[in-house]
Amino acid sequence: MFKTNEGMMDRALRVIVGLGLLAWFLADNGAGVWHYAKLIGVLPLVTGLIGNCPLYSVIGLSTCPMKRA
Repeated sequence: MFKTNEGMMDRALRVIVGLGLLAWFLADNGAGVWHYAKLIGVLPLVTGLIGNCPLYSVIGLSTCPMKRA
């Protein structure tokens, strides 16, 4: 479906950061804009799981190692 443009380390860091932000959102009983801003953790989590970053595609960047022939 999408071409993978993230390497394994990039994907792992995105999943860890995404899960951390979502866990912080669920554990904190705060209110207001900053509390809900933690939901941005969904983006790195999803991009890490699917292996494709739309921003990387737009700027032509890839952290995925080159495949050898």
